[in-house]
Amino acid sequence: MSKIRVLIVDDSVVIRRIVSDVLTADPELEVVGTAANGRIALAKIPQVNPDIVTLDVEMPEMDGLETVAAIRKLYPRLPVIMFSTLTQRGAATTLDALTLGASDYVTKPANVGSVSAAQQSLRDQLIPKIKGLCGRPETPAPKLMKASIDSTRSRPSVRSSIAQSVVGIVAIGVSTGGPNALAALMPGFPADFPVPIVIVQHMPPVFTRLLADRLGSLSPLTICEATPGEEVHAGRVYVAPGNYHMIVKRAGSVMRIATNQEQPENSCRPAVDVLFRSVVDVYGAASLGVILTGMGQDGLHGCEQIREAGGQIIAQDEATSVVWGMPGFVTRAGLPDQVLPLSGIAPEIVRRVGKGRPDPRASRVMPSIK
Repeated sequence: MSKIRVLIVDDSVVIRRIVSDVLTADPELEVVGTAANGRIALAKIPQVNPDIVTLDVEMPEMDGLETVAAIRKLYPRLPVIMFSTLTQRGAATTLDALTLGASDYVTKPANVGSVSAAQQSLRDQLIPKIKGLCGRPETPAPKLMKASIDSTRSRPSVRSSIAQSVVGIVAIGVSTGGPNALAALMPGFPADFPVPIVIVQHMPPVFTRLLADRLGSLSPLTICEATPGEEVHAGRVYVAPGNYHMIVKRAGSVMRIATNQEQPENSCRPAVDVLFRSVVDVYGAASLGVILTGMGQDGLHGCEQIREAGGQIIAQDEATSVVWGMPGFVTRAGLPDQVLPLSGIAPEIVRRVGKGRPDPRASRVMPSIK
């Protein structure tokens, strides 16, 4: 198998050297070129023919935003990973880059104490994303529960006796490609959506709050970064805060958000599995889980638990996913009720949530006829 060809674009000589050393040490990767800014990078792409580009955000002459926009026009399918700082400005600019078409991002090592620690941070963050975006995920496929998606409709389960349970909550798990997927999804919900939505998007602190704010500007629903102890309301969307697991807990007759910093699961915090487990504990068969684009298999076990409780699962299809890791694992395990393109997911969620509920239009009093 040929090596993955990487072009590194960063105005810092030190960063270019550290990233080059880390990537070159991996036998599956090859650094085919470096560039100090976007203008040089655009000239080099046809010369070195990279499989993927790592791109700094702040550079002289032509910055990362201008460069990713130009790459998308010239090379629509070339994966681009942004190199971002863990600051409010860096997070905002990174979200802009994702909107312009960047595939994913990594945060630059900061305050790690040594070059070796910085290198390890890059090995942990950058290499898996390069391999995932280039079709070489490191996570092995789980043992399949069924050979095909169609088998989910005939497999005996708790669902058979409680299939008509009215949906009480929508829980969404998403990772790579998530900000754009969520930006496409959220406008599809009506302002009177009758249940809460809880979301785990794999992102660090600062990023999740800015993401919630941006999604809120696109949707008729109220969208916020979740805070511990707040009550869960219908028609509101709660995004898990970066570096915290988010769970839903029952407090008497009230549902509330709780967060914790327990060990990462699937190398993630927040983790989809953690959220989905808590949703099943509280809502049982009234749970609707949605798995969108993302790397790895976070959410697989949570979907298994939703399925066993009699809840429902929707997964994004491969064609519209940036990486068909998370939804792919769930689909190959035979768990989804439906596998849909991104454009079809919001309408299907609305349909399923509305099933079994009275049409609010039917409750309006008709004028008397004289």
